[in-house]
Amino acid sequence: MADKMKVDKAGDDQHIDESLYSRQLYVLGHEAMRRMANSNVLVVGVKGLGVEIAKNIALAGVKAMAIYDPAPVEISDLAQFFLRKEDIGKPRAEATQPRLAELNTYVPVSVHTANPFENLESLAKYQVVVLTETLLEAQLKVNEYCRSKGIYFISADVRGLFGNIFCDFGDEFSVIDATGENPVSGIISGIDDEGLVTALDETRHGLEDGDYVTFSEVEGMDKINDGTPRKVEVKGPYTFSIGSVEGLGKYSRGGLFQQVKMPKILKFNSLAEQLKKPEFLIADFAKWDRPIQLHIGFQALSKFAASTGALPRPMNAEDAKAILSLAADIAKTIEEGAPEELDEKLLTELSYQAQGYLSPMAAFFGGLAAQEVLKALSGKFSPVVQFMYFDSLESLPSSTSRSEESCKPLGTRYDGQIAVFGRDFQDKIANTKEFLVGAGAIGCEMLKNWAMMGLSTGPKGQIHVTDMDSIERSNLNRQFLFRAPDVGKLKSECAAAAVAAMNPELDGKITALRDRVGEDTEDIFHEDFWEALDGVTNALDNVEARVYVDRRCVFFRKPLLESGTLGTKGNTQVVLPNLSESYSSSQDPPEKSFPMCTVKSFPNRIEHTIAWGREIFDSSFVNPAQSVNLYLSQPSFIESTLKQSGNQKEILETIRDYLVDAKPLTFEQCIEWARLKFEKLFNNDIQQLLHVFPKDSVTSSGTAFWSGPKRAPDPLIFDLENPEHQDFLVAAANLHAFVYGLKGSTDLSLYRKVLDAMMIPDFKPQSGVKIQANDSDPDPNASAGFADQNELKDIAESLPAPATLAGYRLTPVEFEKDDDTNHHIAFITAASNLRALNYGIPPADRHKTKLIAGKIIPAIATTTALVTGLVCLELYKLIDGKNKLDDYRNGFINLALPFFGFSEPIASPKGKYNDTEVDKLWDRFEFERNVTLRELIDSFEEKGLEITMLSHGNALLYASFFPPAKLKDRYPLKMTELIELVSKKAVPAGRRNMIFEICADDKSGEDVEVPFVCVKTRD
Repeated sequence: MADKMKVDKAGDDQHIDESLYSRQLYVLGHEAMRRMANSNVLVVGVKGLGVEIAKNIALAGVKAMAIYDPAPVEISDLAQFFLRKEDIGKPRAEATQPRLAELNTYVPVSVHTANPFENLESLAKYQVVVLTETLLEAQLKVNEYCRSKGIYFISADVRGLFGNIFCDFGDEFSVIDATGENPVSGIISGIDDEGLVTALDETRHGLEDGDYVTFSEVEGMDKINDGTPRKVEVKGPYTFSIGSVEGLGKYSRGGLFQQVKMPKILKFNSLAEQLKKPEFLIADFAKWDRPIQLHIGFQALSKFAASTGALPRPMNAEDAKAILSLAADIAKTIEEGAPEELDEKLLTELSYQAQGYLSPMAAFFGGLAAQEVLKALSGKFSPVVQFMYFDSLESLPSSTSRSEESCKPLGTRYDGQIAVFGRDFQDKIANTKEFLVGAGAIGCEMLKNWAMMGLSTGPKGQIHVTDMDSIERSNLNRQFLFRAPDVGKLKSECAAAAVAAMNPELDGKITALRDRVGEDTEDIFHEDFWEALDGVTNALDNVEARVYVDRRCVFFRKPLLESGTLGTKGNTQVVLPNLSESYSSSQDPPEKSFPMCTVKSFPNRIEHTIAWGREIFDSSFVNPAQSVNLYLSQPSFIESTLKQSGNQKEILETIRDYLVDAKPLTFEQCIEWARLKFEKLFNNDIQQLLHVFPKDSVTSSGTAFWSGPKRAPDPLIFDLENPEHQDFLVAAANLHAFVYGLKGSTDLSLYRKVLDAMMIPDFKPQSGVKIQANDSDPDPNASAGFADQNELKDIAESLPAPATLAGYRLTPVEFEKDDDTNHHIAFITAASNLRALNYGIPPADRHKTKLIAGKIIPAIATTTALVTGLVCLELYKLIDGKNKLDDYRNGFINLALPFFGFSEPIASPKGKYNDTEVDKLWDRFEFERNVTLRELIDSFEEKGLEITMLSHGNALLYASFFPPAKLKDRYPLKMTELIELVSKKAVPAGRRNMIFEICADDKSGEDVEVPFVCVKTRD
């Protein structure tokens, strides 16, 4: 693989492999990636937590990474996913290094050989040093050295269901972007003499106190347009103050504001100082009093291990008593925030679990610590200041007992987990049947955690994983089970094979499928399949699939673990049968869309022109080819088109244009087409708009038409030497050629030859053309599509008969955002930026255009790892069979801030009919046989309910207003027969249960919400 991330001859620029890092670049940005690419990182300790941190750092793309851990591999270390049975006895770092190095060929991974605790000078070459599972005395020593050399220091530790992290980034650490949110911008309608700025048309400005903004295009106050950042004081959702504007002139009209991210300086204290005066980031506000207790407890563990040579034994009362004694002494050294008394129960549990290791906890802190490394190197996002403690004691099992005997090591790879939960619960984990839907970023991390937990490795255990997608190069940056040779292979199969290699006990226990989970695959994921499961975990990236899986889980009453990520943000949700609401019970806000009028004629932001460019792509290379193919393949196409309302003429003229008038026979003709397309879009259409609305136009109220959000455009004069013009021409010509199956070219000499011979007709404004001025106004062209039928028939008759073109087809372009050679993003970028130049809008680079046009979801490995850790902590609870809402936690995290929020799942909605209380989500009316319609209605009448409507899917089977004769014929039909009669479709042979929705009135005649109906149609 060619090295695409390297320093050029000037030594100050890195070329980033966007095909690999594309999703991460949308989170961190190019500048942060360049800083990371100049940095060396050392990770000390590569047991479970250390390798999680190292894995995430390697995927992120630093200059180089070293690992240090000379201890020999033991059987219990196989809970570290890069160690194998044949590695036992080898130094941990040496055994881990080759597999860690495979993750990212741009990140060399070496083994640090000098003892960093004895040879501190060996740390001088690193920008960040990360210590894991290190005694406190050694931490203090390394931290002191790192501070003296300006090296960023992080330490992290996990002990069973407990963990912590500490960060020290020095006395003056500069945060260049505290939140990672896109800077807000807007249009202003006024600035008064006191510096109060008002947003246009009461549009929320989205600013906060202390933000900074710059101004541009403000008329009457030229000096305010100088780019000076001005501090904001928010006065209301639509107004903010910038202080005195004396000497800046008097506001006339217009103007834009743009938020500016200002550096923020943070001061960190040393570890020695923080031990006595700790600062905590609260991870769980329901446990706000625990950090100081755990702060003392972890110090006690370190002192115990330093004096005895080992951590406290699992469930050992004597060792726990010693920990409490040490904790009492340590509490006296706390100078600020010392607890009034120690939580002996909490600290005893910490002692009991001290030798425990849990993959989900390592994933959680591995994601968190790696993100802190990236923050230190890049200055991007707010770091942890300075300690964070987290526990998940709710995950302890109540269905099995723990004792010193049951938690003793057995000489297995699961000894760390057994130390926390005991042998009996390990057996329950091993005999679970779980279904994972999706094998992408979350799916890979989930399977890795499951493999390390030993999920489904027992005689009754089974994992099913399905994913219909194949591996792409951009997946390799965060879907860590895949390697470069896997590109093009099926995700589910590669992921299953990878985790079976990590834990051979999964061999034969994991089934990889390639099918989408939906209504069209219910013959594969049939009723027997769902009923055999213990639970379902989603690892999906689209709402439609999530909703379907959620509905299936509700119907079969299976618990569902749901999660998702967006950059540094993540969420987890637990769906509990008969207890909680489901995923579908709430909805995300609708995707933001732009007014059509704005996109078509009056853009004022680059997002508007990108949306326009995407529409031009479809209307030029997708829709016309599809219409031509329909005309050629469907004999009734013309007839059905003539019966339509709206755009029949446009459709027919497009077919004539693409099939007759402008059909190219050579690539040179495609170049001509592209040149004329440029002239129309960026010159003629703009001149026509200005003909309808001249720059000096005024509205009926006397105000300037081109004001506020409306920016007066200017036509562009084509210049082949202009890179933006050139990019449009080359992309448009090649895409047009693709539609017709012609060979394209990027040879500019050919383009010059064609253009030199072309004559571009002068623009002549058209009279009678109407343009909608505002979205609130009626569309003046609303009836334009209702063309004269004779005119439409004339156009139709001018088309060549399909029979004369037998077998001829055009090729619609299938938009693919991740192929840099197909001209798709190149066309949209060029079209958008040319449109932006028309309207005086700052253009966007290809990277930003790709994000918006491709609707890309930003992603980073650290967030994914942390979120899956949280999901698996909830999985422990489901396996245990916990049955109270407050046993579970939904999670909301943002690593950029950083923020952690947890809440118990929301209870499912309840209802009532007559005197009966029901769960609207989980309850249902069940019939154990295939009843008739009459029997079903009578059954409800016995319950005091009168059915007013009964439906199955989109088929209305019964309504009280149906004519008696119609009902008479339907009453004796069994429910399957009724469905087939109305829907005209046969009930699938394997379907045993049918779902029906009803509307019903209670005894008082009031409409009531009632559960759905389930009829068992077959045994």
